Amino acid sequence: MERDISTQPYNINENTKARRSAILGAVFLMGLSAIGPGFLTQTTTFTMQLGASFAFVIFLSIILDLGAQLNIWRIITISNMRGQDIANKVIPGLGYFISILVVMGGLAFNIGNVAGAGLGLNVFTGLSVEAGAMISAAIAIAIFLFKEAGRIMDKFIQLAGIIMIFLTIYIVLQSDPPVGEAVYRTFVPDAPISALVLATVTLVGGTVGGYITFAGAHRLLDAGVHGKSAIRDVSNGSLMGIGVTAIMRVILFLAALGVISQGFQLAATNPVASVFEHAAGNIGYLIFGVIMWAAAVTSVIGAAYTSVTFLRIFSSKIAEHQNKVIIAFIFISTIVFVSIGRPVEILIFVGALNGLILPLTLGPILFAAYRKDVVGDYKHPVWQTVFGAIVVIVMTILSVQTLYHYIAG
Repeated sequence: MERDISTQPYNINENTKARRSAILGAVFLMGLSAIGPGFLTQTTTFTMQLGASFAFVIFLSIILDLGAQLNIWRIITISNMRGQDIANKVIPGLGYFISILVVMGGLAFNIGNVAGAGLGLNVFTGLSVEAGAMISAAIAIAIFLFKEAGRIMDKFIQLAGIIMIFLTIYIVLQSDPPVGEAVYRTFVPDAPISALVLATVTLVGGTVGGYITFAGAHRLLDAGVHGKSAIRDVSNGSLMGIGVTAIMRVILFLAALGVISQGFQLAATNPVASVFEHAAGNIGYLIFGVIMWAAAVTSVIGAAYTSVTFLRIFSSKIAEHQNKVIIAFIFISTIVFVSIGRPVEILIFVGALNGLILPLTLGPILFAAYRKDVVGDYKHPVWQTVFGAIVVIVMTILSVQTLYHYIAG
């Protein structure tokens, strides 16, 4: 297994533009892998349920997200080993188990992502959701037909992310949210603890759970970014990745809060569309379609790419034909949606399961940070280990409670 823990500059260090492009690509891949149809729906739904107190959940989830990403990005790039390989080093066989969970979750979510892309195209073209899903899948597949698929993927995702953020900011300005109340409730929430716990686990699981937490770090390895000299750029990149999701989460929350505070009732079947339509009329509804499509299709790409990087543990042939396997992954997700539909119950359960996968993956990485056969003579900051350990403990407790709630309820 190829790995490099030397102190020499990483592969693309001589080319500053290429290095920055790789970091930015990883940032947006991680950030937009998290911003899918589920992200949009969860944010709006929890705003309906918790009101301004949802700001506290967002704030807490960002702190937990940072604790996970800082450790995972750094150890993966220092060791030049993917997450599943590190897990196998710490506990033989664990990497295979985690890979199965991640790929199953990635496939389940990708069915929902394909559905969301179809819905987005339906809004601004009038095509059926199924036809929109197939067209969106074809666009995602087309990226991986090129030899330079990685760079094309990076640019496509960056453009989509920028468009989403600016369009949502426009909706925030139209909805005129009570920002002062949101800031106050960030530190003094007024909602049941059980509701705050459920929302926190769901948000963290949807932002750094399952395949999402490894999307950016695995992309950096494929781009040749690894080794000690990459530490500063990698750490900054992990912060920026969480920043992308945080910005989108906050502005979508504010947009929904502004609409709700004006007394509008959001449609239970499609609360996100209601927010945009109430805020800006027909233009807002069309903007919803654009944002839903962009969020969904980038998540299709991110889920497929990252899930396949985990499949590599089962055969070297997968690494040799990675783009073809990614195409097959997207194709299967689309066929399942078009022929069977979106398995809502599975998606809900997998969403909770993602929160539990986080401590299963982050825990071994924290141990690996002190294994010379993984990181060589690298010294991991104690404060980051403590930060990560707190995330593992908190997410284990909260995730078990949440899964019990789903099973018992």
